[in-house]
Amino acid sequence: MGRSMAIVAAMVGALGIGSTASARDVVPFPGSVSPGTILIRTGERQLYYVRGDGTALRYRVAVGKPGKQWFGEAWIDGKYVKPAWSPPDEVKRDNPRLPQVIPGGSPSNPMGARALTLDRDEYAIHGTNRPSSIGTYASYGCIRMLNEDIVDLYEHVSVGTRVIVER
Repeated sequence: MGRSMAIVAAMVGALGIGSTASARDVVPFPGSVSPGTILIRTGERQLYYVRGDGTALRYRVAVGKPGKQWFGEAWIDGKYVKPAWSPPDEVKRDNPRLPQVIPGGSPSNPMGARALTLDRDEYAIHGTNRPSSIGTYASYGCIRMLNEDIVDLYEHVSVGTRVIVER
């Protein structure tokens, strides 16, 4: 790539024009949330991974539809690469045509490239096969991320990581 194309590509990336490769930013994060914590603000449709230097990695996410959201604390209890998905009972009731299991890696699998399961009910932070849903109220309570972003977050967290969900 020539110098002028590199400059244009850098400007396009910086402005977020035409790029869905990643929605993450490093942002200042003053406050009382402990480093290593994931904070999800559903009203902002943002997930913050709090770092120890006064900053956080901020990711755009899709959150639960009205009436499907949950708030409070949870902890990551599992990390999975290309997980299979079994629809929870509520999802299956609303869409009885869904199969019992959708294999990991399938284009119809809503879990995407990675999943961080939570110790509360059947919720997870996971990738998506519907990137257009990011930034919306779309799920039954799970937190959806672009596949590129869940792969990045997956590398930063471990089982036992604290997750806080607030409005």
